[in-house]
Amino acid sequence: MCYFVAMTHQEIREKFRNFMESHGHTWVASSSLLPDDPSVLFTTAGMQQFKPYYTNPAMAPAKNVASIQKCVRTSDIDEVGDESHLTFFEMLGNFSFGGYFKDEAIRLAYDFITREMGLTIDYVSVFGGEDTVPADDDSERIWKALDPSIEVRKAGRADNFWGPTGDEGPCGPTTEVYVNGIEIWNIVFNQYFQTKEKELRLLETPGIDTGMGLERLAMVVQGKANIYETDLFPNHPTDRAGRIIADHSRAIVALIAEGLEPSNKDRGYVLRRLIRRIVTLEYMAGRSDVDLGPVYEQEKQKFLKTLGTGIKELGRVAEVDAAVAFRLYESYGLPYEVIKDIAGARAGSLTRGAFDEKFKEHQAKSRAGAEKKFGGHGLLLDTGELKAGNPEELQKVTRLHTATHLLHAALREVLGTEVHQAGSDITPERTRFDFTFPRKLTDEEKAAVEEIVNDAIKRDLAVNMVTLPKQEAEGTGALFFFKEKYPDPVNVYYVGPDMLNAFSKEFCGGPHVTHTGEIGRFTITKEESVSAGVRRIRAVIS
Repeated sequence: MCYFVAMTHQEIREKFRNFMESHGHTWVASSSLLPDDPSVLFTTAGMQQFKPYYTNPAMAPAKNVASIQKCVRTSDIDEVGDESHLTFFEMLGNFSFGGYFKDEAIRLAYDFITREMGLTIDYVSVFGGEDTVPADDDSERIWKALDPSIEVRKAGRADNFWGPTGDEGPCGPTTEVYVNGIEIWNIVFNQYFQTKEKELRLLETPGIDTGMGLERLAMVVQGKANIYETDLFPNHPTDRAGRIIADHSRAIVALIAEGLEPSNKDRGYVLRRLIRRIVTLEYMAGRSDVDLGPVYEQEKQKFLKTLGTGIKELGRVAEVDAAVAFRLYESYGLPYEVIKDIAGARAGSLTRGAFDEKFKEHQAKSRAGAEKKFGGHGLLLDTGELKAGNPEELQKVTRLHTATHLLHAALREVLGTEVHQAGSDITPERTRFDFTFPRKLTDEEKAAVEEIVNDAIKRDLAVNMVTLPKQEAEGTGALFFFKEKYPDPVNVYYVGPDMLNAFSKEFCGGPHVTHTGEIGRFTITKEESVSAGVRRIRAVIS
């Protein structure tokens, strides 16, 4: 037994590959973590790259294949940090598309676990039947034939029926193998195809899909109490925060290696959440030693600009519900996991479902605002800064108003953060923007400002508004005109995916377009001096 305890994860990999190849399996390399399947964000199981072969076995590279597949799952992200749950993991698996079925699949698993790994099986589970799906009596019979003393437990669809990945696909009953109280191997008998309407149809050619977590297998083979004590985690973190950092670091590196970058949508948002969680845990622990490369560092520095203010604001809240949590996300970029980590008992009633529902409500309001557009009915607008006398003029002024916010941000990007608004005046014909700067702009600088504004317009960035207490709004880094008296609370308009990653964010009363693509082409027509240290730009849109 000493030999098996000392077995490294590399030796486990080699043993699995050699075993499967010696039993007639063609070895297939791991596929990308970013699958072509539009119904899923990431590769979550070893069978994903083989999914089409269960309905069309003739397409498969061989009838029997095996692989070690890298996977990312976020369904268990709230459990990460315990003894066995991970975001990034590797799955050892063997697959058959009409080559063999239950007898051979169970025999291979039994031989590999007991003979190759030298482990003792605690018990196995099989599908006991549910609704119109019959019990898997065949699997129980096969296990008992291999070892009459083996304990067989039965469970329903929630535990012993797998799939499909995505909205539809192959699926079927499973048998699971437990060692040292841990489920290490799940063997799926793909007998059915589930439609998008949740209807089960028998597959013409049943297939085999198995998955065995490398990290869990290493844990039991190496005789460790949890996955973080294995040689896959050299630093062996013992506290929950350290374990989360170790797990998320592996996932971040793997996703960045696939070419993924942080964003506020789909896959990029998952990467952003993982990075922000690590940054928050480091911040709370007073450390900053995680180094995962330039993509991570860039996102970290952006998040740190508002993280401290967000944590202070979170500390002022007695009870964190979904509305509070979403406001903290929108204002400071604090993801759900971060809020739960920091708030602890104060967020005891906060659930991911309720938080996600707030996201949906926000999206619905944004869509409604976009559909409503400007809504002018003979409206006269004269705020001193904005002037319009009819709906057509209001539309033009609104476009120019948002363009002026983009101009302000572009000037600060080209000339530096010493640029501040010193006044503005917008009519249907043009915008006039005064700003602090000590000298005349060069032609190159004006061209660069124009290009930045038009690029933001071309990207069709969303324009949103959030209402915040004035002091809190100032903490977000939003710009404001020092001579202006603002109400409390104040409206902050931001251009971009969220407050943290906004191209532009300013105190403002509106009105604004809903997306920058509505503005049109932006052109600077004149740049001149107003007074000592103050310059003026006039610009139009077309």
